[in-house]
Amino acid sequence: MLRVTELRLPLGHAPESLTAALLERLGVPSTDLLAYRVARRANDARKKSAIAMVYSIDVTLADEDRVLARARVDPNLRRTPDLAYRFVAPRVDGTATPRPVIIGAGPCGLFAGLILAQMGHRPIILDRGKVVRERTKDTWNLWRRGVLEPESNVQFGEGGAGTFSDGKLWSQIKDPRHLGRKVLAELVAAGAPAEILIEAHPHIGTFRLVGVVEQLRAKIEALGGTYRFEQRVDDFDIRIDAAGHRSLRGLHLQSGEYLETGCVVLAVGHSARDTFHALHDRGVDLQAKPFSIGVRIEHPQSWIDRARFGPCAGHPDLGAAAYSLSHHCTNGRTVYSFCMCPGGTVVAAASEPGRLAINGMSQYSRNERNANSGLVVGIDPERDYPGHPLAGIALQRDWETKAFEAGGSNYQAPAQTVGDFLRGRASSTLGTVESSYRPGVRPTDLARCLPGFVVEAIREALPVFGRQIGGYDHPDALMTAVEARTSSPVRIRRGANFQSVNTRNLFPAGEGAGYAGGILSAAVDGIKVAEAVALASSGQVATVRLR
Repeated sequence: MLRVTELRLPLGHAPESLTAALLERLGVPSTDLLAYRVARRANDARKKSAIAMVYSIDVTLADEDRVLARARVDPNLRRTPDLAYRFVAPRVDGTATPRPVIIGAGPCGLFAGLILAQMGHRPIILDRGKVVRERTKDTWNLWRRGVLEPESNVQFGEGGAGTFSDGKLWSQIKDPRHLGRKVLAELVAAGAPAEILIEAHPHIGTFRLVGVVEQLRAKIEALGGTYRFEQRVDDFDIRIDAAGHRSLRGLHLQSGEYLETGCVVLAVGHSARDTFHALHDRGVDLQAKPFSIGVRIEHPQSWIDRARFGPCAGHPDLGAAAYSLSHHCTNGRTVYSFCMCPGGTVVAAASEPGRLAINGMSQYSRNERNANSGLVVGIDPERDYPGHPLAGIALQRDWETKAFEAGGSNYQAPAQTVGDFLRGRASSTLGTVESSYRPGVRPTDLARCLPGFVVEAIREALPVFGRQIGGYDHPDALMTAVEARTSSPVRIRRGANFQSVNTRNLFPAGEGAGYAGGILSAAVDGIKVAEAVALASSGQVATVRLR
């Protein structure tokens, strides 16, 4: 099978045009084309008046070697890459081997559990929150009534924080072993749309993710895995042997139960602040990590569509337009868009009483009125929160408390129009852009709940972005605060064997441990860590090739 890339056709082309263009590119008669399938599909909207659809196609030909000989002069023709996933260790009899424990049932823990279950290891998956449908009810209770359940919300529960997001399934990580393809294939097998296997920027959306997560749980359980929900881990039993080696021996649960184990995958997500404190108290090697802080900005989706697609805005083959923006400011900071959600909503993402956090999400259809995105400023430990591994958590909590108070101390979000923000005056009313945030917003001055350098940087960046996307700095565009959960503020250091650098049997993983950012990269890291666990169980050592 051969792969043809960069096959370009006009927007709205007839289906048969793809076959004709493929035959022309290959220079073969139709009788030589035995079969083909779309491997990837994207759009190129750099020229708004002539938007193109760009394909990668896998073809089966009568004489592939003859056509492949042209590859020396055609860089867009090659053998189809082998994307099959291969297990790194033989399947074991899980009834005769110790069962690994996974803390966290988000994307990382979910795929670590799936891989271990497929290899026979019968993992035990602990999650402090509830099953995904019960968790969804609790989350909607916060959005509709302003009632927070601290152990069951956007951050905690089956599916992790990614369940209430845009469900984006792309990443910029290096993936030479095509582990991301394994993730996508398993998601499709669990009920996700098959289109995610070919779209350049695939996504699922919250409502569909709920069912997918349930199906993956059922698969893990059918393979011998066990889920235990509402099981928060409060402490870690770490012992030092005569040689001075630190090893994890067990877990203390909130219920009072002690769970003995010689292998723990720590996939707790970026908001498990109490867990980070417990690990630090037990001497696990943690370090402060950069993250970002800022706001959510909303525009009518129609504005973004027109700015990105021009006269083609609204074409069904394009869908809702997205964007990615970045600006390096004169104060040395960088402002950038984060987790952009086309046709989505801004949501309450708090997990601690008396503190306010916001995020964005979309459904698969992406057909809500507004587009929203994080508009955030990068910060780093040495400059902004030096001196302690957990200082970033303290900074997050401080600004989330200020945002909670500025919003009225009832989980409404403080909000300000872009026009008022740029003029440095508090908003008393809002303009034509209606907030999608529930439980609601309170007009105010966002300078009350953001660091001064963040306010300064965003004020500089907004007009710059307005020149790139018409209407971006429109006076009625709406901003809400505070977006501080962009990534984990800590990194739990691990070695080449994927275990903690100073604590054996502890495998830090995913976004919470500082090794991922988003659904796909977290799931991929979960696979890598599961492979390391399987190799360690078989007496082998995980090597750099698993990275």
